[in-house]
Amino acid sequence: MKTLSLKTADVQKKWVLIDADGLVLGRLATIIAMRLRGKHKPTFTPHIDCGDNIVVINAEKVRLTGRKAEREIFYWHTGHPGGIKGETLGKRLEGRFPERVIEKAVERMITRGPLGRQQMKNLRVYKGPNHEHEAQQPEKLDVAAMNRKNSRIG
Repeated sequence: MKTLSLKTADVQKKWVLIDADGLVLGRLATIIAMRLRGKHKPTFTPHIDCGDNIVVINAEKVRLTGRKAEREIFYWHTGHPGGIKGETLGKRLEGRFPERVIEKAVERMITRGPLGRQQMKNLRVYKGPNHEHEAQQPEKLDVAAMNRKNSRIG
């Protein structure tokens, strides 16, 4: 028996649409990361970008469990001495760019390096219900139906 190793020309990418309304952030991020890498396919090859293109809508409606909204803090540095800044996850979701919360969660689950950066370009996250990829006819993926713990209502 031979092991299949894909070539870049043999990769078949699909377009997938995920509605993040009511979904738990970490569980959503793991599903997105797995599909971006292509690990859900039987033809997975670790050194080739064989994952799907993923469009996420309603990013501001993603849920957090427990008290993560108040306790989880995003840190960044301005580049100036003493320039460390922080903001809670709840404020990030209510702010101008709630899609960055999902992007960062997925980015931290993807392999670091040139291949990971290439795979992250296949992820598109939108704040509201509208997106620019209707022409690609993305197939809808129901993440809430995969596991009852994937969604929180209320």
